[in-house]
Amino acid sequence: MPSRPVPLRLLDRDASRADWMELFFDLVFVALIGQLSAGLRTHPTFVELGVFLALFASVWWSWVNLTFTISIQVGMSRRTLAGFMLAAMAAVGVIAVAAPDAVGDRAWLFAVGNAAIRVIMLGLWVRRSWGSGTGSRIRVLMYNGVTAMIWLLSVFVPSPGRFVLWALAIAIEMSLLIVSSPGLLRRIGSINVEYLADRFGTLVIIALGESVLAIVVVVSEDPSGMAALVAVLAFVVTAGLAWGMFLFGIDAMREGLEKLLAQDDSRGIVETVAFLPFLLVAGVMMLAGSVSLAITSPSTPLPPAAAVSLGLGVMLFYATNAAISLRYGTPWRRVLPWAVPAIVAPACVGAAALVLPAAWSVAAMAVVIVGIVLLSERRTLRRVA
Repeated sequence: MPSRPVPLRLLDRDASRADWMELFFDLVFVALIGQLSAGLRTHPTFVELGVFLALFASVWWSWVNLTFTISIQVGMSRRTLAGFMLAAMAAVGVIAVAAPDAVGDRAWLFAVGNAAIRVIMLGLWVRRSWGSGTGSRIRVLMYNGVTAMIWLLSVFVPSPGRFVLWALAIAIEMSLLIVSSPGLLRRIGSINVEYLADRFGTLVIIALGESVLAIVVVVSEDPSGMAALVAVLAFVVTAGLAWGMFLFGIDAMREGLEKLLAQDDSRGIVETVAFLPFLLVAGVMMLAGSVSLAITSPSTPLPPAAAVSLGLGVMLFYATNAAISLRYGTPWRRVLPWAVPAIVAPACVGAAALVLPAAWSVAAMAVVIVGIVLLSERRTLRRVA
């Protein structure tokens, strides 16, 4: 008796869209971001802010690498993908557990999680490129194999030496990606623009969702009149960033990546997918911490690090969007009219937040964000007309 054919749905997946298991993986990434940014919501110092940015850079780099590696997998079934994503979920879960004390007693656990995620990515790269020749094998082993060993070695090295090894591992990966980027499209064939834009949008949702969650949690502890008012203003700020990102930014990213792909500009793709968006997402997380503190203590000025985070967070959001637009080839005359006020005005608010009551600072930022959104909508209507 002939065997029954395996249903196509068991073998194939829509490679232009994130799979459900990838979205399930994102849940543990939400937990990781929340763990890393917890210190920004409790009177942060500039040292704590710097530690957050450094740790988040390593986390961001792992997420980007995994996302890109998944995007170029050819013929991977949903079940195979699910297995890799569950393994990655476990590794990121380990990192999340270590995150609150990642530069202290749990640094070894943070290193183990990062080593594990690189072993998983090594498996994905072996599946994709091992049969492409000796050069590909060397790149694969260097990119995730050697760096996984460095992360694992750091477990046995006392601080601050282990932090040097962490930086070395990430520097090796970044350097290899930059050096090999000119021939990247030739080696992998192409990239899935729809998938990358979709995944980046998901990551921004995660960051903005963390902001909304922080607002709700803080105001629920003290739903007084002033705290509630600042919470509403903070939500206006967050919603304004979401408006700009999802009504303008994601479509622009999709179109820009298509343009870079048509130009065979793989270095531009690497810059606008792997590097620049880190600043945008980090800015959103900095903003989340500062507005949380503003809700808690609306009548006093924000701590200096939080005041800087309020202004710098929004500045990074818009400055990154401007830099990416320019890298996509958008003319300066189309970028500067919205980019200049979107960068200068938040900087002024951040400076004023050092002396103004926190409630007034958040109110001023809300006015700035609403103004930027209205300016963008006006320019869009003019182009359509």
